[in-house]
Amino acid sequence: MSEFPLMIQQTSPSRLATVLGAVFLGGVILVGSASVALSSPKWTPQSSERLVKLPPSYLQKSIDHDFANSELGTAIQEKEENLSLKGSTLGDLQQAIETADGDVRADLRHQFLAEKRNYLAMMSERNELRRKHLMTKRRLFDDMLSRLSAEEGEMTPEKEELLALQDAAAERFESSLAKVDQRLFEAPDLEESKYSKQYAQNKTAIEQLVARIDTHKMNEMPMAENGVIMTREEHVRRMVADVQTELAVLDQEETILGYMAKLVALDAMALAEDGLDEELIDSDVAQNSLTPAKNVSFFLNN
Repeated sequence: MSEFPLMIQQTSPSRLATVLGAVFLGGVILVGSASVALSSPKWTPQSSERLVKLPPSYLQKSIDHDFANSELGTAIQEKEENLSLKGSTLGDLQQAIETADGDVRADLRHQFLAEKRNYLAMMSERNELRRKHLMTKRRLFDDMLSRLSAEEGEMTPEKEELLALQDAAAERFESSLAKVDQRLFEAPDLEESKYSKQYAQNKTAIEQLVARIDTHKMNEMPMAENGVIMTREEHVRRMVADVQTELAVLDQEETILGYMAKLVALDAMALAEDGLDEELIDSDVAQNSLTPAKNVSFFLNN
């Protein structure tokens, strides 16, 4: 049995419009906030040195995978599934209303209105979790940028020494290759031995492997729209911009939900008005159909 007949009997039409508007516009926010507060699923990613040094092409996937396995990721996925089911329910009710009449149609309209309220409450809860996800990801990227700025800042003595050792090692390697290559292949009277063949094969293999490492997708640096390669820090800043865009879209969706809630409130008032009309038709209240003008002829003749 619907709760609307009771409300109609106890409340005047003008008061009823105000009450229904407050209930349907405020109910979505209150129900959604209470549910999210009780569950409070979490996602706590850490901006570690390992995360910062991940290949750019793998970084976003790693973060998304960590989120998907978190409490917050699981909660959002469950909300998505429930919203999909609720959408199917709304579609079934809408079709049923189109073919029903009489009391059955009235009951279906009440049920449809209640399900739309539930849908808006569920959508509001889902969006609160999405906002929590995006804000957490934004804080993660800010921490990563702080780490990158610190690492790419002033050259420390330790870093200078490490770079010097790396350069010296690279020079020694190139020098040894050149010397061996000259000794084995530039002597005209030296018969090619199995060692020289092995050396040539190894050198070719090394060059192929180095080339493959350089072109591996895990070493590919992201590129901007203009084709310029981005640094690791620029790539993270791009991901921050993407998060900001998603937050802007979420704000737009919240505006849409607000208008949908407004329409639900108006539908509720229209449904209540229909109930009042039916009660007046069935009641014993005299209709004001007799007016003095209709009987004026009685007074025009003697």
